[in-house]
Amino acid sequence: MKKTTLLILALTLFSCSQKERKCQDFKTGTFEFTQEINGKKVTSTFTRTETLQIETFNGKTDTASVRWVNDCEFVLQKLHPKTMNERKAISMTILATDENSYTFDYSFVGDAKKQRGTVTKMK
Repeated sequence: MKKTTLLILALTLFSCSQKERKCQDFKTGTFEFTQEINGKKVTSTFTRTETLQIETFNGKTDTASVRWVNDCEFVLQKLHPKTMNERKAISMTILATDENSYTFDYSFVGDAKKQRGTVTKMK
C-alpha cells in the first residue's frame, strides 16, 4: 500500500511540473501563424524586432509597435490603424515554447475573452 501511495505521489509531482519557457528565443525573428477563419485555414507571416512587428496577411502589410512587459508578455499596437477596432492594443502572452514554436494567448487589452494560437519560427 505504501509503495502505491508513493508512486501516485511521484507521478502527480512530475505531471504538475511545468516545462521551462524560453521566451527570449522568440523575441525577434521571422514567424508564421496559421489560423482558421470561417472554416478556411489562412496563414500570415511576420518579422519581429525588439520594437516592431511587420505582418503580411492576404497580400497586405501592417506594422505594429512591440512593447515587452516581461520576457513572455508583450503588447502590439498598430502604427497606422484604419478602423476603431485596429486602434485597440493586443496583449500577447507566451504560454509554452518548443524548439521552433510557441503557444500563446491573445486578447484586446482590457478584454477578458482570450484566444489561443501557435506560431512557428521560420528563421
